[in-house]
Amino acid sequence: MPLTPRQKELLDFLAGFNHRNGYCPSYEEIAEGMNLASLATVHKHITGLEAKGYLRRSFNHSRSLEIAPRYFEETRASRERRPLEIPLEGRIAAGAPVESFPSKETVAFTDFAADKDTYALQVRGDSMIEDHICDGDFVLIERTSQVRDGDVVVALVRGAESTLKRLYREADGNVRLQPANSSMNPILVLASDVQVQGRLLAVLRKYR
Repeated sequence: MPLTPRQKELLDFLAGFNHRNGYCPSYEEIAEGMNLASLATVHKHITGLEAKGYLRRSFNHSRSLEIAPRYFEETRASRERRPLEIPLEGRIAAGAPVESFPSKETVAFTDFAADKDTYALQVRGDSMIEDHICDGDFVLIERTSQVRDGDVVVALVRGAESTLKRLYREADGNVRLQPANSSMNPILVLASDVQVQGRLLAVLRKYR
């Protein structure tokens, strides 16, 4: 019998709690963490999961829950089956309206995710807002030190602080790390004090 969405959510909560803390939550912690109305509701879900073979428990112990291997096997299989591409269903105007059209194209994320030299960072701050890179965005970075003037790069400055900026090599031997925010000044440092750790590939923004 398949899991209900709520049962899957409870299993995910248990797995996450156990991973963070090294032990299973109590019924009270489950109720609080999942905003369940009562311990009876928690007991009902756990009994259902036990009957389906996803949980094991010992009675008379508050932290007796054990997730069965079946959950981890199915979670891993689901991730492996999940396509790293989504349908491209046309183009949409940000100015005057244009006609939408059906399409069989897809946007493949394997170009990024399958490359071992690609990694993600979350942006903190507003220094790149005029390049439409905002606080809280995720950026995909290609791990490389070979970049051109004007590229948006991850730069390690003096071995201490990393920053996301446009890089320009100056004639005097300095490097200019240029923010995309007219209210901020560029960072000027010796070329020997800058280590380029990667180049911007894409910006991802989540709205909910």
